[in-house]
Amino acid sequence: MTMQARMKHPAFVLEDAMRAMHALGKATEDKGLSAAQLEMVYLRASQINGCSVCVDMHARALKKFGESDERIFAVAAWRDTPYFTDAERAALALTEAATRLADRADPIDDAVWDEATKYYDEQAMAALLFGIGQINVWNRLNVAVRQVVGAWKG
Repeated sequence: MTMQARMKHPAFVLEDAMRAMHALGKATEDKGLSAAQLEMVYLRASQINGCSVCVDMHARALKKFGESDERIFAVAAWRDTPYFTDAERAALALTEAATRLADRADPIDDAVWDEATKYYDEQAMAALLFGIGQINVWNRLNVAVRQVVGAWKG
Protein backbone atom coordinates (compact mmCIF):
# COMPACT_ATOMS: atom_id res chain seq x y z
CA MET A 1 0.00 0.00 0.00
CA THR A 2 1.46 3.33 -1.04
CA MET A 3 0.79 6.08 1.41
CA GLN A 4 0.71 9.69 0.37
CA ALA A 5 -0.09 12.85 2.28
CA ARG A 6 -3.09 14.85 1.11
CA MET A 7 -1.05 18.02 0.85
CA LYS A 8 2.24 19.57 1.85
CA HIS A 9 2.28 19.79 5.65
CA PRO A 10 0.52 22.99 6.83
CA ALA A 11 3.53 23.91 8.97
CA PHE A 12 5.62 24.07 5.79
CA VAL A 13 2.93 25.98 3.91
CA LEU A 14 2.61 28.63 6.65
CA GLU A 15 6.19 29.13 7.77
CA ASP A 16 5.20 31.68 10.43
CA ALA A 17 3.03 29.00 12.02
CA MET A 18 5.99 26.60 12.05
CA ARG A 19 8.14 29.23 13.76
CA ALA A 20 5.37 29.89 16.29
CA MET A 21 5.00 26.18 17.06
CA HIS A 22 8.76 25.85 17.54
CA ALA A 23 8.75 28.90 19.81
CA LEU A 24 5.92 27.39 21.85
CA GLY A 25 7.87 24.17 22.20
CA LYS A 26 10.97 26.07 23.28
CA ALA A 27 8.93 27.96 25.89
CA THR A 28 8.08 24.70 27.67
CA GLU A 29 11.71 23.61 28.05
CA ASP A 30 13.37 23.64 31.47
CA LYS A 31 10.22 24.67 33.31
CA GLY A 32 10.06 21.83 35.83
CA LEU A 33 9.56 18.90 33.49
CA SER A 34 12.36 16.87 31.98
CA ALA A 35 12.57 16.55 28.23
CA ALA A 36 11.80 12.83 28.66
CA GLN A 37 8.65 13.61 30.69
CA LEU A 38 7.41 15.90 27.93
CA GLU A 39 8.20 13.27 25.30
CA MET A 40 6.18 10.74 27.31
CA VAL A 41 3.25 13.16 27.36
CA TYR A 42 3.63 13.72 23.60
CA LEU A 43 3.69 9.97 22.99
CA ARG A 44 0.55 9.34 25.06
CA ALA A 45 -1.50 12.09 23.39
CA SER A 46 -0.31 10.90 19.98
CA GLN A 47 -1.38 7.34 20.76
CA ILE A 48 -4.85 8.57 21.74
CA ASN A 49 -5.14 10.70 18.61
CA GLY A 50 -3.84 8.01 16.28
CA CYS A 51 -1.01 10.17 14.97
CA SER A 52 1.45 7.67 13.53
CA VAL A 53 4.05 10.33 12.74
CA CYS A 54 4.15 11.55 16.33
CA VAL A 55 3.98 8.07 17.88
CA ASP A 56 7.04 7.14 15.84
CA MET A 57 8.86 10.41 16.51
CA HIS A 58 8.29 10.56 20.26
CA ALA A 59 9.00 6.87 20.87
CA ARG A 60 12.32 7.37 19.09
CA ALA A 61 13.03 10.50 21.12
CA LEU A 62 12.36 8.62 24.36
CA LYS A 63 14.81 5.95 23.24
CA LYS A 64 17.45 8.67 22.62
CA PHE A 65 16.84 9.95 26.16
CA GLY A 66 17.72 6.49 27.44
CA GLU A 67 14.21 5.28 28.21
CA SER A 68 13.82 1.51 28.29
CA ASP A 69 11.73 -0.38 25.78
CA GLU A 70 9.51 -1.52 28.66
CA ARG A 71 8.63 2.06 29.59
CA ILE A 72 8.15 3.20 25.99
CA PHE A 73 5.95 0.22 25.10
CA ALA A 74 3.94 0.62 28.31
CA VAL A 75 2.99 4.29 27.88
CA ALA A 76 -0.33 3.25 26.31
CA ALA A 77 -1.08 1.09 29.36
CA TRP A 78 0.63 3.17 32.04
CA ARG A 79 -2.07 2.53 34.66
CA ASP A 80 -1.43 -1.21 34.57
CA THR A 81 2.37 -1.26 34.74
CA PRO A 82 4.89 -0.64 37.53
CA TYR A 83 7.23 1.38 35.30
CA PHE A 84 6.08 4.92 36.07
CA THR A 85 6.53 7.26 39.01
CA ASP A 86 3.56 8.91 40.69
CA ALA A 87 4.52 12.22 39.06
CA GLU A 88 4.66 10.61 35.60
CA ARG A 89 1.30 8.96 36.22
CA ALA A 90 -0.20 12.33 37.17
CA ALA A 91 1.17 13.91 33.98
CA LEU A 92 -0.15 11.05 31.86
CA ALA A 93 -3.58 11.25 33.49
CA LEU A 94 -3.73 14.98 32.83
CA THR A 95 -2.60 14.37 29.25
CA GLU A 96 -5.40 11.88 28.67
CA ALA A 97 -8.02 14.14 30.23
CA ALA A 98 -6.90 17.24 28.31
CA THR A 99 -6.71 15.27 25.05
CA ARG A 100 -10.14 13.65 25.42
CA LEU A 101 -12.10 16.79 26.29
CA ALA A 102 -15.37 15.62 24.73
CA ASP A 103 -15.45 12.25 26.54
CA ARG A 104 -16.88 13.57 29.83
CA ALA A 105 -18.96 16.47 31.11
CA ASP A 106 -16.07 17.45 33.41
CA PRO A 107 -13.09 16.42 31.29
CA ILE A 108 -10.40 17.47 33.74
CA ASP A 109 -11.94 16.72 37.09
CA ASP A 110 -10.52 17.97 40.37
CA ALA A 111 -8.97 14.61 41.22
CA VAL A 112 -6.84 14.60 38.05
CA TRP A 113 -5.94 18.27 38.50
CA ASP A 114 -5.12 17.95 42.20
CA GLU A 115 -2.94 14.89 41.62
CA ALA A 116 -0.89 16.75 39.01
CA THR A 117 -0.45 19.81 41.22
CA LYS A 118 1.00 17.58 43.95
CA TYR A 119 4.04 17.02 41.73
CA TYR A 120 4.25 20.10 39.53
CA ASP A 121 4.38 23.74 40.53
CA GLU A 122 2.57 26.46 38.62
CA GLN A 123 5.36 26.93 36.07
CA ALA A 124 5.66 23.20 35.42
CA MET A 125 1.87 22.90 35.16
CA ALA A 126 1.84 25.71 32.60
CA ALA A 127 4.59 23.97 30.62
CA LEU A 128 2.72 20.67 30.85
CA LEU A 129 -0.54 22.22 29.66
CA PHE A 130 1.14 24.03 26.77
CA GLY A 131 2.95 20.80 25.87
CA ILE A 132 -0.33 18.87 25.84
CA GLY A 133 -1.98 21.58 23.76
CA GLN A 134 0.89 21.74 21.31
CA ILE A 135 1.11 17.99 20.70
CA ASN A 136 -2.64 17.91 20.12
CA VAL A 137 -2.22 20.59 17.43
CA TRP A 138 0.58 18.61 15.76
CA ASN A 139 -1.51 15.43 15.97
CA ARG A 140 -4.50 17.08 14.37
CA LEU A 141 -2.45 18.57 11.55
CA ASN A 142 -0.71 15.27 10.82
CA VAL A 143 -3.91 13.22 10.93
CA ALA A 144 -5.84 15.74 8.81
CA VAL A 145 -3.28 15.72 5.98
CA ARG A 146 -2.48 12.01 6.45
CA GLN A 147 1.18 12.80 6.98
CA VAL A 148 3.22 9.68 6.26
CA VAL A 149 5.50 8.27 8.96
CA GLY A 150 9.12 8.85 8.04
CA ALA A 151 8.36 11.28 5.21
CA TRP A 152 9.60 14.18 7.34
CA LYS A 153 13.02 12.52 7.64
CA GLY A 154 13.75 13.32 4.04
